[in-house]
Amino acid sequence: MAKLKDKIENALIEGRMLVLGSQVLLGFEYRSAFEPGFEHLSLSSQYLKLGALGLMLIALGLLLTPGAYHRIVEEGEDTHKLHRFTTKVMNYALLPFAVALGLDVYVSAEKTLGQTAALAIGLGVSLLSLFFWYVLALKRRGEREPEIREEQEMSKEEEDSEQGGAKITDKINHVLTECRVVLPGAQAILGFQFITTLMEAFEKLPSSSKYVHLASLALVAVSIILLMTPAAYHRIVERGEETQHFHRFASRILIAAMIPFALGVSGDLFVVVRKVTESATSATVSAIVSLLFFYGLWFGFTLYRRNRERSVPEAA
Repeated sequence: MAKLKDKIENALIEGRMLVLGSQVLLGFEYRSAFEPGFEHLSLSSQYLKLGALGLMLIALGLLLTPGAYHRIVEEGEDTHKLHRFTTKVMNYALLPFAVALGLDVYVSAEKTLGQTAALAIGLGVSLLSLFFWYVLALKRRGEREPEIREEQEMSKEEEDSEQGGAKITDKINHVLTECRVVLPGAQAILGFQFITTLMEAFEKLPSSSKYVHLASLALVAVSIILLMTPAAYHRIVERGEETQHFHRFASRILIAAMIPFALGVSGDLFVVVRKVTESATSATVSAIVSLLFFYGLWFGFTLYRRNRERSVPEAA
């Protein structure tokens, strides 16, 4: 079993991840009402924006509650009751977050794509969030019960014999920290993308640039959904326990999230370069170079180094 202190520390790290994801949306909800494009939204979209604001306030309120609970109720002590309370609160907070994210994507896409297409995209984003944050986790929860106990015994044996490299506690702490490193970059881009759709300059863009921007927005939203998934999975499936399975799962999700993130960033680079240079060719070349740079650095270089280091012992 993971130590209570480590379980609570991981829960707080995951809480910070979810708060990071909610901050950008909440800031966008407040600012959007003052953007020139807000007045050109349909009345229904304006009220949907208010609804999204209310949902994000609920999510933020829930996510910040464990800190107050820890200080006031537990007086700073680490208790199992605090860990259970934090887990439940984070599980509840993901639901309004998922709905608000879908509403914001719908509003951003409605003017360009029309109600039907925008509804499909917004609903798709919300359903994707619910799948990764709830459906997948609940499906795996029952299957993982015996596996968790078995992995805990194996981890204890490795720790007692001082084998197995880095401790699983440190590995999980590192992968959660790495998710937290990528998340702010993704949320900053998403905030820019949401606000851009309400600016006057966005209306003057060519239709193709608008489509690329909305596609990039959807890709970054998917990246954020993935980056927030380990926190939900750890709470629901693993019950906060430190296992090799969760470390592998979180590692794969982190890598997977970087794929759409690079595409989204490069897509918006296309939009910006085309606006400045008025050249679709220059914009396309810039976007391709950007994508190759990200993928080459994140995946090509790292796979090359991994294969090279693995081949060293064999050569020796």
